[in-house]
Amino acid sequence: MALKRPSYFVFRFVTGVTYWANRRFTAAGALVLSGIVITGAVGIDTTQSVAYQAFGLLASLVVVAVLCLPFLSTRVNVERILPRMATAGKSFTYRVRVSNSGTAAMDGLSLREDFADPRPTHDAYNAAIGIPTYRKWKRLVGANQLAHVPERPLPALAPGATLEVEIEAQALKRGVAHSHGLIVGRADPLGLVKALARVPQRSNFTVLPRRYTLPPLTLPGSRRYQPGGVTLATSVGDSEEFVGLRDYRPGDPLQRIHWKSFARTARPIVKEYQDEYFERHALVLDTFAAVRDERAFEEAVSIAASFAYTIDTRECLLDLMFIGPEAYTYTAGRGQMQAGNLLEILAGIQPCRDKPFSVLGNAVVARRGALTGCICVLLGWDEERAGFLRQLQSHGIAFRAIAVTREPVANAPAWLVTVEPGKVQEGLARL
Repeated sequence: MALKRPSYFVFRFVTGVTYWANRRFTAAGALVLSGIVITGAVGIDTTQSVAYQAFGLLASLVVVAVLCLPFLSTRVNVERILPRMATAGKSFTYRVRVSNSGTAAMDGLSLREDFADPRPTHDAYNAAIGIPTYRKWKRLVGANQLAHVPERPLPALAPGATLEVEIEAQALKRGVAHSHGLIVGRADPLGLVKALARVPQRSNFTVLPRRYTLPPLTLPGSRRYQPGGVTLATSVGDSEEFVGLRDYRPGDPLQRIHWKSFARTARPIVKEYQDEYFERHALVLDTFAAVRDERAFEEAVSIAASFAYTIDTRECLLDLMFIGPEAYTYTAGRGQMQAGNLLEILAGIQPCRDKPFSVLGNAVVARRGALTGCICVLLGWDEERAGFLRQLQSHGIAFRAIAVTREPVANAPAWLVTVEPGKVQEGLARL
């Protein structure tokens, strides 16, 4: 569309100006700025109104405040450590230490976290917006804001004094939040405009997906023989669980000879293994989301995170399977990854829009020999997804299926649980 390119630069400019004004002006300064705009519009005809006098007074206040900025010192040392992880929808806190390195007392100070620019790129804007409107633009900007850290006012600091404050923030959306550091502001004597100083302290933290409470679960399936035991959970080879050493017997493969024992005893000693039987579940996440299904996709990721967090992986394996640029499988439990690692992976998952759903189905079926059961979190319900679950049934793989959809499913199978975005907790209670 011809309007997309100019609208992108207009929206980007307006957002940039708004962001600059929010950082530069205090609440009182914003009120004065609004007064300047109103009195300037009303008092444009000086013969019909005296509002121009108020305009002159307010504009003079702002000019005086701006002229004071070069004389405001912001010589402070700032130390802060962001938390490594937070959870979407929940608040978190961290502490900041501020020291006055100047020779004069400082007041009117404030701290603001300097996050990366949330404005989308031109390509992302074109892909996500049909008819360009500012409301859609704001929605895109909001989708890139992973955390909200309000500006934190500071009390007056004497020369050489050190102050430690606690900052409370809100995690908004899963992903990796990038911070360039902190912005230290100091208001002018009139309290209208702030002098700003950047303190570069690059740091990242991961916002984990929102999690829901699951009812007590009995996972489908039973223990199965795992070729290669735990050692093959995430690697390729042909080994089993090591149990000890014994004397060589005719027919034992030479690869199993324990050479250190052979050298010490002068007779062949081999390593003995045993077969392993344990549960191995697949957590299958449907990532094939259209642009209009963004909210449903986020809910599906949250449901998958709830299972990954709740399932006890001390005595079983849990394979997280999804499709991105390629087919991915990450295994947790029994000496492999921790459940927290799966949550970090889920924090960075993006929708897949260039591959068919069958790629996921084929990847799951290819591992059918080792799987105890599957937990399938699907985006919507159609014949292709129904066929995938029928294929699991034909291979004797037990499963639980959850479909995130706004549309009611006609003639839904008894084993299918449908969940509506925005009402996920109620839907999961039916499990």
